[in-house]
Amino acid sequence: MSLPAYDVFKVAPVEWLGPLPAHWGAAAIKRLVLTPITDGPHETPQFHESGIPFVSAEAVGTGKINFEKIRGYISSEDHLRYSRKYFPKKNDIFLVKSGATTGVSAIVEVDTEFNIWSPLAVVRCDSEKIIPHFMLYALRSRNFLDGIALNWSYGTQQNIGMGVLERLHVPLPPKSEQEKIVAFLNGSVSKVDSLIEKKTRFIALLKEKRAAVITHAVTKGIDPDAPIKDSGVDWLGRVPAHWEVLRIAALFREVSRPADPALPVLSVSIHDGVTDGELADEDRDRKVALSEDRTKYQGVAPGDLVYNMMRAWQGAFGAVTVKGLVSPAYVVAAPVTTFRTKFIEHLLHTKSAAEEIRRFSRGIADFRMRLYWDHFRALKVCLPPLEEQDRILSEIDTESARIDGLIALTERSIDLLREKRAALITAAVTGKIDVRAAA
Repeated sequence: MSLPAYDVFKVAPVEWLGPLPAHWGAAAIKRLVLTPITDGPHETPQFHESGIPFVSAEAVGTGKINFEKIRGYISSEDHLRYSRKYFPKKNDIFLVKSGATTGVSAIVEVDTEFNIWSPLAVVRCDSEKIIPHFMLYALRSRNFLDGIALNWSYGTQQNIGMGVLERLHVPLPPKSEQEKIVAFLNGSVSKVDSLIEKKTRFIALLKEKRAAVITHAVTKGIDPDAPIKDSGVDWLGRVPAHWEVLRIAALFREVSRPADPALPVLSVSIHDGVTDGELADEDRDRKVALSEDRTKYQGVAPGDLVYNMMRAWQGAFGAVTVKGLVSPAYVVAAPVTTFRTKFIEHLLHTKSAAEEIRRFSRGIADFRMRLYWDHFRALKVCLPPLEEQDRILSEIDTESARIDGLIALTERSIDLLREKRAALITAAVTGKIDVRAAA
């Protein structure tokens, strides 16, 4: 359905809002709230297995709070203490005020008791002046996000101060039109969100399929007629009869090579293995900073297996393909015989391997679990003949490329849907379309 535009427009009080319908107003956020904009506590609480949900920026992003992505649980005592500053209520709006997702917002649609952390700014609307959901859509419009970007500051990361935020303007149509705009966007945006959700689930299924293909290939092979034997290792189960079952120590030895400062610093990812070049600063985990003294690193060579001792139980293993440097906190293992380290990487990324690696790791909690070489070297793996390794790796590459292509196409379609959603919200809340005609 094509919707008309309003007939007469006027210049908005701030340039980035663009022209507004002549009978609309615009106001700074501080004129439209019941309480001054505030945020959550500026301390790191102690988290527990259960208790009061504690929400931060991760839970904001889809327009409503995602309680499946909470930071953790806090005690009732901490909740009571934090609530003296701010106690969440239904229809409150949270806006991320620092970090990579600065400007992203969501509304509280439940009466669940919870609390929030300092990266979130709270907008509590005066519903006599502005409908909370209209405020949400105004905050999600491209124009407002442009206003955020024009006014944020940089330290170690982008940030929008609460004093700055409260002075930013939003469009203010008559309440009767706000109601019509909210009703129109609720219906239209929910349809787009439903499509995005379906495509997101499809991507998850594709990733599961890719993992299943790899797991089957590195534990059962690609010849369906090959005789099978009991490996004698619980996590491996039954494997092709002609495959060897070996300890890691029979394949690798731990090494510590001197650093060549001219080489790139490589990273190990739990999803992608070892990088084949140095990551740009903006692509590096914000918690990881490069040391200026590259002599502190250790050298790696093609064929090495590298793993992050503290994240091995999450799959932080990788085969090295280029000469480079890695963190001194990583374990580097060099091959002592001829085989394909990439095959071992794929094997160590399987779910059953992760469970076995956790058993070999030492620590009293997940974030303290460490896989020491003396324990890892005892882990048993299966290995086909060299020629078969190559065939299996080729099959994995081919199938992974096909699945990754489907994932990329689906991600692009999601991006287009998000662009459509943003354009629709922006057009409605700035009066570029007159949704009264849709009623």
